[in-house]
Amino acid sequence: MRIGIIVLPLHRWRDQRPAWQASERLGFDHAWTYDHLTWDPLDGMPWGATIPTLTAAATVTSRIPLGTWVASPNYRHPVAFARELAALDDISGGRAVLGVGAGGTGADATVLGDPQLTPAERAGRLEEFVEVLDSVLTRPSTTYQGHHYRATEAQTTLSCVQQPRIPFVVAANGPRMMRLALRFGAGWATTGSPSVARGETDDEVWWRGVAEVARRFEDVLATSGRAPSGIDRYLSVDAAPTFALVSVEKFRDVVGRSRALGFTDVVVHWPVPGGARYDAPESMVEEIAAELDALRG
Repeated sequence: MRIGIIVLPLHRWRDQRPAWQASERLGFDHAWTYDHLTWDPLDGMPWGATIPTLTAAATVTSRIPLGTWVASPNYRHPVAFARELAALDDISGGRAVLGVGAGGTGADATVLGDPQLTPAERAGRLEEFVEVLDSVLTRPSTTYQGHHYRATEAQTTLSCVQQPRIPFVVAANGPRMMRLALRFGAGWATTGSPSVARGETDDEVWWRGVAEVARRFEDVLATSGRAPSGIDRYLSVDAAPTFALVSVEKFRDVVGRSRALGFTDVVVHWPVPGGARYDAPESMVEEIAAELDALRG
């Protein structure tokens, strides 16, 4: 079991830099930040940009992988984004990870004046987005004509340090996107069943939803021809109603239950004291860090 942490870009860099440094110093296995222009649940709070934040984090760390949790096609073109990802991998010395998903329906989806897409349309857009990203990051030149994206002789002038490219972790809850994860991903990620909304149920119902999604992934995996050991499984544990860092005991339980469902990685949030979500003392990070070796099993 590997344990990662999400540092939300809520502060000026000088104020969030210590959290990134501590994530590495305390021994977490990977560190992430959200990919939003704004995030509705923390509306009104400061919010920084994703790739510049990760690039800055790369300059003050040396070991820990750094990733997007998760990148969205809502306001991005894959050709330009591929260049940013290759640069991040270069600056970090080969530590970049792309977490990527279909994109939500909040402010990020409408800020550019585009119409809301249906779930099927967002799935189709993500398929194109990932396919073009993969091509631009691995081939000398990409020409592509899709419904959502087009590219004409898009050249790859800076290759990734990691070869053939940085790892993709594809967020998916349904079979269609799970197949995309198995086609392109080094990992699959989930927040559990989308029908179980945070705050409208209890933890046990949420865990039943997670188990349902995990079983669905195993079914899709079994028909994919891909070896079960060949793809990592990430669970964002703070999609549950109760924040995982309310206590060390709670976090131990969360990690144990995730392991029992076949997950290889869990991702928890750096606390936001007094926030509507992730409310806990920042000292909880050091308390669970002291348990990391035991929790990994």
